[in-house]
Amino acid sequence: MKVRAFQGADFEEVRKLWASTEGLGVGPGDSREAVTHFLDRNPGLSLVAVDMGAIVASVLCGHDGRRGYMYRLAVAPDYLNQGLAKDMVRRCLAGLKAAGIVRCLLLVQEDNEGARLFWEKLGGRFRSDLVGFSIDV
Repeated sequence: MKVRAFQGADFEEVRKLWASTEGLGVGPGDSREAVTHFLDRNPGLSLVAVDMGAIVASVLCGHDGRRGYMYRLAVAPDYLNQGLAKDMVRRCLAGLKAAGIVRCLLLVQEDNEGARLFWEKLGGRFRSDLVGFSIDV
């Protein structure tokens, strides 16, 4: 298995992975244009894992110059519980650190218990003092 930078050409295969991942799905911000813009703005930080030519995991990672962000961490069912997600997160955090970023924020749907447990095991701290908002532009 190889972990490498997420490239624009990976979009369709990654989008299918997102759509089939429990608690993730796809939304209006997951268009080819939006993802390509994110990848171009944050070169080398987002990752995919490839096994026998197929993408089996992905994560979007980037920063705004002050805070890092990780989105849409997805692992194919046959590759769960093998440390792949943890390895990809570690790589993302190392990339953010190399860019001078000292904190990474994560967004998880409130009812996605599996994701919440995953991030807690990796040292993520639940922030009950923050409330998320979204504005369509």
